[in-house]
Amino acid sequence: MHSTLPLIQVSDFPAIRRRALATLQVNLGYRCNLSCVHRHFNAGPNRREMMDAETLALIPRVLAARRIATLDLTGGAPELCPGFRDLVHAARSLGVHVIDRCNLTIFFEPGQEDLAEFLAAQRVEVVASLPCYSADNVDRQRGPGVFEKSVAALQALNTLGYGQPDSPLALKLVYNPQGASLPPDQVALEAAYRRELFQRFGIVFDELYVLANMPINRFGSWLISRGQFAGYMRLLKDSFSADNLEAVMCRSLVSVDWQGNLYDCDFNQQLGLSLPGGGKRPHLRNLLADDLADQPIAVADHYYGCTAGRGSSCGGVLAPRTSA
Repeated sequence: MHSTLPLIQVSDFPAIRRRALATLQVNLGYRCNLSCVHRHFNAGPNRREMMDAETLALIPRVLAARRIATLDLTGGAPELCPGFRDLVHAARSLGVHVIDRCNLTIFFEPGQEDLAEFLAAQRVEVVASLPCYSADNVDRQRGPGVFEKSVAALQALNTLGYGQPDSPLALKLVYNPQGASLPPDQVALEAAYRRELFQRFGIVFDELYVLANMPINRFGSWLISRGQFAGYMRLLKDSFSADNLEAVMCRSLVSVDWQGNLYDCDFNQQLGLSLPGGGKRPHLRNLLADDLADQPIAVADHYYGCTAGRGSSCGGVLAPRTSA
């Protein structure tokens, strides 16, 4: 795999600083039942990295100590971590909003048959990857049969109340482009998703998040191997919008890797770009006493992916939504 860090580390991206911490985003491990080209995580079925019980036990303590409102669980497939359900229970008992970044096919893995019911009972928000409403496009990006399983999973979530009008069970979908291009308009694409998924499968959902692909790890290597890396970086830089700087997710979020180390965002985590300041790498346990507010953020050229066009974050575009 080609390394992209040497190509992006020297950067002219504007300096930015943190605000109050609102979201703890935790990567529970790199094991996943899928291997997707677009993912900035190099996750897959053969990865064995997984958060241990000692580190998992720190998470509710940090949520309480820092009064963090949202716990955002990712991976890999976060549900494959043995401590996933106990962690969700503990966070919800503190009144913390929990997000599960789910690949949908996980519901059909052995031992996960009751996962949807568990998430519904705990009122966990499901943010589900669905890079297209076309079977051919999804299966090309994520593997044969993934679209069919994704549709079945969404229908099951709808049956439990997810995505339904006036339901407390939130269901968000995630779109990524398939190549070296910026994502289309989020509002217009969401309307197309709603129409196609409902007319063909009776599926409803709350919102579509449109995310740009980051030029790092698996996708960055894909770009390099096709001679498209420099062109994609030019596209991101030429599309830079300073208005997005105020809304980038790292201002109010900290990312935690499976070992408990802290990063400004999950992209920095995958690049190994630790929080600025030097010295020993900050750890989850440090948040029991330390406040990160007003600290500088470690930036590199991949941050242009967050600020290009209407912006891109784990919550979709950064610019205000407008009607189609």
